[in-house]
Amino acid sequence: MTDRVLSTLSIARKAGKLSSGETAVLADIRSFRSYLVIIAGDASEGTKKKYMDKSAYYEVPCRIYADKEGLAHAIGKDVRSVISVNDEGLAGTIIERLEEAGVNGKQ
Repeated sequence: MTDRVLSTLSIARKAGKLSSGETAVLADIRSFRSYLVIIAGDASEGTKKKYMDKSAYYEVPCRIYADKEGLAHAIGKDVRSVISVNDEGLAGTIIERLEEAGVNGKQ
């Protein structure tokens, strides 16, 4: 079975509407470019708290999904703990697909 969330993340990367890595994602959140933050399930508790708190403060939806390897494979990068989707339409599609997969709100 194909993972529709990871497939959509791959599309977002190819469209140039995604950034990854802790520094880039923080910059996107703070500059209001981020429409969705995805944190790997196996990220450290400190990383999860940091990005969940920052997302809540800036009112950016945040979800925990997949693992570092899965996120990295989907976007064609090395291991990543956090990803920012920087397109409103793609973020909405990913949120819908996350809800279909049973991932609702902050975990």
